[in-house]
Amino acid sequence: MKKVNPTILIGKGCLGVGTSANVQSVQIAKSLEEQPKGLKAPQMPLIIGGLIVAAILLVYLIVTQQSMQPILLVLGLLLGYTLFHARFGFTSAFRRLASVGNGQALRAHMLMLAVAVTLFAPILAYGISFFGTGATGYVSPVGVSLVVGAFMFGIGMQLGGGCASGTLYAVGGGRSVAFVTLLFFIIGSTIGAAHLTFWTQELPSFKPISLATSTGLGYGGAWLVSIILFGLIAWITLVIERKRKAPKMAPLPTTTGWKRIFRGSWPLFAAAVVLAVLNALTLMTRGTPWGITSAFALWGSKVAQFFGMDVASWGFWQGANAQALEASIFADSTTILNFGVILGAFLASAAGGLFKFSKVTVGNVLASIIGGLLMGYGSRLAFGCNVGAYFGGIASFSVHGYVWGILALAGTFVALYLRPLFGLSVPKSKDTFC
Repeated sequence: MKKVNPTILIGKGCLGVGTSANVQSVQIAKSLEEQPKGLKAPQMPLIIGGLIVAAILLVYLIVTQQSMQPILLVLGLLLGYTLFHARFGFTSAFRRLASVGNGQALRAHMLMLAVAVTLFAPILAYGISFFGTGATGYVSPVGVSLVVGAFMFGIGMQLGGGCASGTLYAVGGGRSVAFVTLLFFIIGSTIGAAHLTFWTQELPSFKPISLATSTGLGYGGAWLVSIILFGLIAWITLVIERKRKAPKMAPLPTTTGWKRIFRGSWPLFAAAVVLAVLNALTLMTRGTPWGITSAFALWGSKVAQFFGMDVASWGFWQGANAQALEASIFADSTTILNFGVILGAFLASAAGGLFKFSKVTVGNVLASIIGGLLMGYGSRLAFGCNVGAYFGGIASFSVHGYVWGILALAGTFVALYLRPLFGLSVPKSKDTFC
């Protein structure tokens, strides 16, 4: 196996959640050099501590909240564990394709979406749920709000070093600058909630379009169209790879047999299937797919309310959302999923011996501030992030999910020119680490 240069890995940031100075990438590179057939020793004190925190939170939810909340915590833990183990990224997948033409991660997205629509179709068609709540997908309007928000998010995730799910699992993995991204993600999402009425009511927009219910195709026909689209996108990425002679992704340290479930990297395609199944279980548990950023708006709005702002008058907190603003954050299903993702990623990083707070620089802090604000604001305008709008939207047969993906990719192209301004690098065509 070709020796991997850790300097290249840290400079280009193709592994992990898509950041230019990813300490986890350095640790991965060192592991590849020092222990090419093994992994670092698990950080047992951290694992024990993480399990204790998870157990306390689980018991608290069992005692104080509805029965779905502890189930969602477990699902969140599994989501975070899967994301970290496979280094399953959305930011890096878009950047790899845009910069060097590597589409392996995007093909993993297509597999994930193919499994998701296969599971979502009967769930949505028959309203299957565990708690009698029914099941409703994420189907949102297509308009100026979506176009601007998704484009902003695409730029923001490339500057902030990770998307919504990537930011959460980077925090769980100990990447210090991700805490900055998360803070400003919350701030941006809160500002977006305050401005959302203008974007959705004052600017042009089409009604929500579902491939299943707005076209006459039904869920069977919408499933077939979706599968064809995913296959076409996967084929296009292969054509791009051959044309651009794209570099391959470097292997991550792993083990074999049943131990690989708990330690070592998982194949992207295995993680894609697991994430799709977990999203379907989330849909049946709480009645809606996996989401992330609505909780950020909730956290920020509660803080703003504490300091005397009339948050309840915002259009975003009218109707069904009003109850969430008044209730405990532990009653919010998205908040519980987010806590689970962070804890799951923490446990995965400790199991791989990789948890360590990383060094921050002026450049990546500034980029994280701007990136977090853009992602937070953009996610509110676009009715979600890479998980809620892209993953959840497409899995729900919503046209807005496809539009989100196209505009976020466009934002990624723009961000490739902005990243060097903050000392963040861009993969080159001759790099062999991707």
